[in-house]
Amino acid sequence: MPIIDLRSDTVTQPTAGMREAMLAAELGDDVYGEDPTVNRLEQRLAQDLGFAAALFVPTGTMSNLLGLMAHCERGDEYIVGQQAHTYKYEGGGAAVLGSIQPQPLDMEQDGSLDLARVEAAIKQDDFHFARTRLLALENTMQGKVLPLAYLAEARAFTRDKGLALHLDGARLFNASVRLGVEAREITRHFDSVSVCLSKGLGAPVGSVLCGSEALIGKARRLRKMVGGGMRQAGVLAAAGLYALDHQVERLVEDHANADSLAAGLRELGYAVEPVQTNMVYVQVGERAAALQAFCAERGIRLSAAPRLRMVTHLGVDASAMAQVIEAFAAFRA
Repeated sequence: MPIIDLRSDTVTQPTAGMREAMLAAELGDDVYGEDPTVNRLEQRLAQDLGFAAALFVPTGTMSNLLGLMAHCERGDEYIVGQQAHTYKYEGGGAAVLGSIQPQPLDMEQDGSLDLARVEAAIKQDDFHFARTRLLALENTMQGKVLPLAYLAEARAFTRDKGLALHLDGARLFNASVRLGVEAREITRHFDSVSVCLSKGLGAPVGSVLCGSEALIGKARRLRKMVGGGMRQAGVLAAAGLYALDHQVERLVEDHANADSLAAGLRELGYAVEPVQTNMVYVQVGERAAALQAFCAERGIRLSAAPRLRMVTHLGVDASAMAQVIEAFAAFRA
């Protein structure tokens, strides 16, 4: 039975074309800066997103960590959303490894942070307090796309307050496809951006941190410190280059599949949140574990959560959505 895995868009497998590109990759030692494929990937994303430099790393968690540590010193603080990946889902790395204090705030329904709340959270210039240095946003945030007008407002706000602005852009290209703009129309508002290649874009490994020459130089040193220096990493970078060339525009298919899944579940009477990109959130309450087990018997992999997240990706198609809707109908019967 073919498996339909909706737990995350991280479960994708490299396509045949991507595997060929990886096999043919020109390689060198990236710690010495000599891997031509890694260099091409870094230059490509820096140029495409409007930055001076970029750094290829194994994971999005590392990319965000290096960004935070490059912006902040020990005893500094960053302001971030309570549900943001950099705060909630990255093992406390900024605090543990960077000695950076997070100041989490409640998020708005659209995934943004109220800038009035951010202003109120900025610490006074007083030795009693950690020094507020950075505001970190996420786009998409639980599948929601931050409006361009909000990003421009956040940019103006951080400049006025003397803060840097970092973007966890793990699903940056989902946001740009949804908005119908080039990704740099989003990233131009930020001082640094982390881009994940192993989610919707379908690469097996890798993220890229983009920023100024000085910031990326600092991040490169930090990458070595935390064990992120890889050698013939071009075999992985080639997958990222292939994804950028072939698997960005197709994200619209994932969004359409998410829309159809949400619509089908609403017709069955499930409470489904509005869908913008490739994430469907449905309220299943205390029956979450039972639903997970029921669907597993039918070849459908789900997480078990009362607010259930299902994520579409290149590994599932429109016919899979129909099968999932059918399973939910049978479970509800």
